[in-house]
Amino acid sequence: MNYLKSLAPWIAFAVVATQFDWRWSALAGLVISAATLLLARREGRKADTLIIELSGLVFFTLLTAVAFSFPASPLKTCTGALTDAWLALTAWGSLAIGKPFTLGIARTTTPRKFWDNPVFKRINTIITLAWAISFTVGGIAGIALLNYAPHATLALIALKVLGFGVPVAFTILYPRKARARAQQAA
Repeated sequence: MNYLKSLAPWIAFAVVATQFDWRWSALAGLVISAATLLLARREGRKADTLIIELSGLVFFTLLTAVAFSFPASPLKTCTGALTDAWLALTAWGSLAIGKPFTLGIARTTTPRKFWDNPVFKRINTIITLAWAISFTVGGIAGIALLNYAPHATLALIALKVLGFGVPVAFTILYPRKARARAQQAA
């Protein structure tokens, strides 16, 4: 469930964006991002567990500044694709530097004795890869929908649900299967 807490600002942004002007959805994302980050720091969470939250704070700060400074900006029609692209960059970037964003989150619920285990690290690399692919596909599909079917609201909502739902399900199921395989091999 820590993954859902980390993604709360992004989910709230997507929900508010379907009902209100992009300025308010950007501001909602910023406020929830800041609150989520503050609460996490109060809980004593370390920076490596807050990669998505920190990324969200930067993204929503920039988006809110643009949205209120230039309310008629053409960016307002592609904010959904922008969020996926930003999250994809965050996920791919964490993989590129060898610190998958899911690793820090997983450490919050995994005993310390497993943190240096190659299986634990591999599982989190694969999970982060699944998120990176999902965000990338979501961003590309979002751009395609905006260009070819800009009024396909239900398709955009379905895309968002799948874009988060599939990697959440993978995040829950894959570690169990990978641990079982590792135990059989040992």
